[in-house]
Amino acid sequence: MEDKKLEQNKQEKPMSFLSKSLLTGFVGGVLWSFIGVIASYFNFSSVSPATFILRSWLQTDWSDGWLGELIAVTVIGIISIITAIVYYGLLKKYPGIMVSGIYGIALWFIIFYLLQPVFPNVPAMTELDSNTIVTTLCLFLLYGIFIGYSISYEYQDNQANQPN
Repeated sequence: MEDKKLEQNKQEKPMSFLSKSLLTGFVGGVLWSFIGVIASYFNFSSVSPATFILRSWLQTDWSDGWLGELIAVTVIGIISIITAIVYYGLLKKYPGIMVSGIYGIALWFIIFYLLQPVFPNVPAMTELDSNTIVTTLCLFLLYGIFIGYSISYEYQDNQANQPN
């Protein structure tokens, strides 16, 4: 009986750094897009996640309701894995929140300015009201800090714990 390892004494294999980064990307996308839904609901922003993801291509009744928002939040979580991979590949070595904050602002600029023709249902950046600009900019800033700081902190922690 004592020869068998008890379940409680077994150690789990830790997640790889890349797996943690991908999970951080998904959680960050879901979290901050859900906060974007709340900001849109309380009229802090005239655009919501469903405006980008669904209503730009689908003009159906269900895309205007809670189901559309839920699907959009999930899709943004999946797309956010790509942004985490980009941060992992290019910027993981930079500690602190400054680089990750700039990353979030750069993502906002890419979405609202460069990719605006892809999202025909979203008004041009010059047509957005100031509440929408400030709210979405802050959400993207916090999203970038969440993704970037989590990934760079984990990278720095792994580097500190590796034997020389």
